[in-house]
Amino acid sequence: MMQLFELCGRDEGARFSPYVWRIRMALKHKGLDFEGVPVRFLDKKPLEGAQSKTVPVLNDNGTWVKDSFEIALYLEHTYPEKPLFGGKIAEGQARLLSSFIDRTVVLGIFPMIVADIHDRLDDKNAAYFRETREKFLGRSLEETQASREGMLPAFQKALSPIRHVLGAQPFMSGDEPAWADYALFGNFMWARIASDFELLEKDDPIWDWRERMLDLFDGYARAAKLAY
Repeated sequence: MMQLFELCGRDEGARFSPYVWRIRMALKHKGLDFEGVPVRFLDKKPLEGAQSKTVPVLNDNGTWVKDSFEIALYLEHTYPEKPLFGGKIAEGQARLLSSFIDRTVVLGIFPMIVADIHDRLDDKNAAYFRETREKFLGRSLEETQASREGMLPAFQKALSPIRHVLGAQPFMSGDEPAWADYALFGNFMWARIASDFELLEKDDPIWDWRERMLDLFDGYARAAKLAY
């Protein structure tokens, strides 16, 4: 069985990496069974098979693949049934979308839940997380997150292109979900599992889309364990 190495906090059952959740949903989409293997920020040894220092890492019976987008491509080419992309042109376009999501959605959410993430970690990993993330942010985790109410309107406005798409079709990929949906949804699962801070308004089309995503695969994501 495939192994998917996943980030966890103090509670091994709560897996909150946005990039891992992209692959979790992609594997469910493909109908592929896998074992989730919990690792923490400082647990680098389990990832050595892929020469990686970060999750997700996939071990497909001895074939190691790192990076969420590269894993998605591997799954697409190795298990072509139930496509995630739908062709080479779509794969190229998906790189652009993934880049937009990483730079707009991930970086938009991060400062609003950063102290909450810290609070989900054991002492050793929490100290590492604080040191590295405060160096990146230039201020404390608590100071950063304290202004999240003020950050929220700009974040929601930045999602306008996504909102426009979902006004015309039920999923980012069209009538049915595929990689574009999983790439975006992983970030909302990250926030859902690590923090109780709500990022969306109930009248937002993205809220309705998120609800549809939570219900996929017999409510697989909705049943995921929360870290709080």
